[in-house]
Amino acid sequence: MTDQLAFDLPFRAALGRGDFFVSATNAAALAALDDWPNWPSAKMVLTGPPASGKTHLAHVWAETTNAALHQAASLATADIATLATAAAVVVEDCENLPHQNGAQNALFHLHNMLAARNAPLLMTAATAPRDWGLTLPDLASRVQAAPLTRLDGPDDALLAAVLVKLFADRQISVTPALIGYLLPRMERSFDAARALVATLDAHALARGTGVTRALAATVLDNS
Repeated sequence: MTDQLAFDLPFRAALGRGDFFVSATNAAALAALDDWPNWPSAKMVLTGPPASGKTHLAHVWAETTNAALHQAASLATADIATLATAAAVVVEDCENLPHQNGAQNALFHLHNMLAARNAPLLMTAATAPRDWGLTLPDLASRVQAAPLTRLDGPDDALLAAVLVKLFADRQISVTPALIGYLLPRMERSFDAARALVATLDAHALARGTGVTRALAATVLDNS
């Protein structure tokens, strides 16, 4: 960030994986994951809309617990016996389990192997387990018994922090006034923030100018 930025933004160092910004919309989920030694049955489901920060938070937790990370859709071809020896495991995008033959059985066996030695399991998904469309009853009963924590869409503080970081990642200096102009005029999602920053950067490069309020107004008016 440059000297001209004067945001008082809360953040949490993501243990070598960048900054995880904390706001009212994600503080409860962060606290739930921080409390992993006390999870009932050593498992948790983390849900949230696309680009809400699930993967980022899962990586923060994985760094803390020395967990192995795996995509749900590729569990069917994974070495489950070896994966189950990890200190902890994260299975991401669990709503994709029904779309890959064998993935549900694989997670069922992984779950049981981890439970046998009380090793923690974090499952992420866009929706709650009851909405995953699971067809393996024994797996459905186990994951639906897991406590659930949710990431909501970003509030102003979090969205502002994300915008600042996205601009900084592109070596673009912006003012607090520009961020304040963008916030009430943009779609309130991380995906929209990424797309808007990319579009503003492309227009600025094409025009040979900086990212200004006038440029932002033109882009937003034509979006």
